Amino acid sequence: MFLPFFETLRAARVPVSLREYLAFLEGVSAGLVTYDIDGFYYLARSAMVKDERHIDRFDQAFAHVFGGLEAITPEEVMEAAEIPAEWLQKLAEKHLSAEERAEIEALGGFEKLMETLRERLKEQEGRHQGGNKWIGTAGTSPFGAYGYNPEGVRIGQKESRHQRAVKVWDKREFKNLDDSVELGTRNIKVALKRLRQWARTGAEEELDLSGTIRATAENGYLDVKTRPERRNAVKVLLFLDVGGSMDPYIRVVEELFSAARAEFKHLEYFYFHNCLYEGVWCDNRRRWTEQMDTHEVLNTYGSDYKCIFVGDAAMSPYEIAYRGGANEHWNEETGETWLMRARTQWPDHLWINPTPEAHWRYTQSIQMIHKIFDGRMVPMTLDGIDRGMRELGR
Repeated sequence: MFLPFFETLRAARVPVSLREYLAFLEGVSAGLVTYDIDGFYYLARSAMVKDERHIDRFDQAFAHVFGGLEAITPEEVMEAAEIPAEWLQKLAEKHLSAEERAEIEALGGFEKLMETLRERLKEQEGRHQGGNKWIGTAGTSPFGAYGYNPEGVRIGQKESRHQRAVKVWDKREFKNLDDSVELGTRNIKVALKRLRQWARTGAEEELDLSGTIRATAENGYLDVKTRPERRNAVKVLLFLDVGGSMDPYIRVVEELFSAARAEFKHLEYFYFHNCLYEGVWCDNRRRWTEQMDTHEVLNTYGSDYKCIFVGDAAMSPYEIAYRGGANEHWNEETGETWLMRARTQWPDHLWINPTPEAHWRYTQSIQMIHKIFDGRMVPMTLDGIDRGMRELGR
């Protein structure tokens, strides 16, 4: 019965194994989610999605296979006449208050309600709006859409108005976690956590729970122990391309910068334009008056730093390969020379490119920098940064 769902998930690139699918069927067979559409959705998701990056794809596949379960047309209601009464009773117990159920019983119970619905479907001709009898919209009839009645049956309504129907699963709250899309600050932080080397530094102000338990047991009285906080000891050097073709990527680069500052205590950053040359700067507003000599940067920060360049690498090939090729000034040495110096000084290096990876092969300068960095270029997606952090963490 659920085999098409399994096949749709695989087609949507959700890596569902046969074992996970069988675990889902086991849960359904055990009656864990009987009469509960929300529960069915969460059971399927928890059994078959093991990485939050795939939740958005799962939601789309789920909506494709099971879409329309909430919006019931009159014809479908007629076909549903065989629905067991206990199913409706269970659903009502979940979604209606005690007072609302009492009102239904006072009107003759669920059997009377469904019998009346079938009669109305046979009697009614055409669309009806308002009122309190016919199946229609914006009224107080127990049957229809966009109205209100505590013991109503919703028919043909796109979404809930009084929050009394099951959750709409295709809101896709996790769509920005897909590993093929650009990142937001929250998701960048998740990816950057791959690059961690923990060390305890600073004052002894964090409770050492295991040490406290051990000392208390040994001494026979409460002996509280503290220790320095554990911090990420990784040192990161960030070079950010600004201006020109990078303007469309300002927002996502700002999010990367914000996430990096929050994640790495030891972070130094500099700006450059298109390619690395003899000068970089810390304030883009003073890029011409307060430049820092690139040689000084190379000599100041040791080889224990992780070096990350962020840029679209889109420029004239002359800017990389020729003296005087820079588009804003005369460069005595080629951009390639400076990039190779950076590579040599910081063996752990990476280039993050906001341009979609599928487009890289069409730009000669991207191919040139990709080669200079020995293939250490990743796209600015969750999957790309995850790969990059693993590469730097080796």
